[in-house]
Amino acid sequence: MVLRGRRAPTTPPRLGAVRLVIAGLLVAAAVIAGFVLNAKYPGLTFASAAPIFGEWDLHVGPGTPAAVLIAFLVVAKGPELARHRFALPIAYVTAVAWTFSLAMIDGWERFVTRLTTYHEYLHEVPGITDVPAMLRTFTSRILDYQPDSWTTHTSAHPPGATLTFVALDRVGLGGGTVASIFCVLVGALAVVAVPKAIGDNAVLPFLVLFPGAVWVGASADGMFMGVAAVGIYLLTRWPLLGGVVLGWSLFLSYGLVLLVPLALVAVWQRGELGVTGRRIALAVAGAAAVVGAFAALGFWWYEGYELVKVRYYQGVGTPRPYWYWVWANLAALVLVIGPAGVSGLRKDKWIIAAGLAILAADLSGLSKAETERIWLPFAIWLLAGTAKLDHKKRWLIAQAVTALAVNHLILTEW
Repeated sequence: MVLRGRRAPTTPPRLGAVRLVIAGLLVAAAVIAGFVLNAKYPGLTFASAAPIFGEWDLHVGPGTPAAVLIAFLVVAKGPELARHRFALPIAYVTAVAWTFSLAMIDGWERFVTRLTTYHEYLHEVPGITDVPAMLRTFTSRILDYQPDSWTTHTSAHPPGATLTFVALDRVGLGGGTVASIFCVLVGALAVVAVPKAIGDNAVLPFLVLFPGAVWVGASADGMFMGVAAVGIYLLTRWPLLGGVVLGWSLFLSYGLVLLVPLALVAVWQRGELGVTGRRIALAVAGAAAVVGAFAALGFWWYEGYELVKVRYYQGVGTPRPYWYWVWANLAALVLVIGPAGVSGLRKDKWIIAAGLAILAADLSGLSKAETERIWLPFAIWLLAGTAKLDHKKRWLIAQAVTALAVNHLILTEW
């Protein structure tokens, strides 16, 4: 029975409570098991704060008051501003501020040096003076234990990721400060692209207070999330251009090939078989043009992918136990999407598509830990269901508390 003047809850309260209890138990089990594994077999998980990649460290920083203030304002005004004429630009600016404030909890120095360590892309930038030659020889340097092996992140990704930072350097925007800021600015584009794609601005405040923003500031995967989300949105309007952007995404991370289910949802928007067929053809043509360009320059995506699988097990892929991470990854995902994301899970095409991508990544064995950043391009779409939640302010508080708790209790690697 629906009471006069009140809308029936979109999700039965009991079902929502069950979901949250299961999610909470999953996180608790992953944390406890991580403690036990790290105590008994030091170094086995390569994640001191498993299932999150980082170290337990209760701390505050200059970003703490700013993050709390932004969270308060979004909770108070977010649902109302989602209906504002300028809702999208307001949301984008606020998301950037939220991400920066979370990053500043760990301090400015840590923020600007995260992408400059030995294992990161920027370490290789000074040595890349001939891009065509780099592309021709890229695969020959993927495997480890040779004099000219690429460092961890460059070897584990297609060349587009590294080339992004090379391009910034060539136009005079080199260094860790610009790289970190760039990742945040591009990553926050997802906050605009997702509601445009799904056609519902009610999701905006939840995207702004996305707990996954902890890892957007700053990781290259945050930047990947923004590029991928823009590509998916463009498929709903201009499939050829969307195909080009998603084709470029394939050369940012091998794992972004799993965007296919989301891409299919995007091109199926109009639902007419003939129209959908043409849209798919245009999208494939756009992506193929990018793949062909890289192949012509000497880099074949599939060859790189096959070599990366070998490189993965030359490093942390071997000691990290599959039996733990295959379910602990999902516990990390719970912290990325937050309680509202969990409660908002429903039979929605966008959520199902993102879920399929995550399931494939998880079962592959090539995503053991660090998925809180690696899965950002898929996780952001799981928030689509939050647009239908009742009591939005309560759920926004839960999202903010999740992000603030993670960022203050754990010194994350990204």
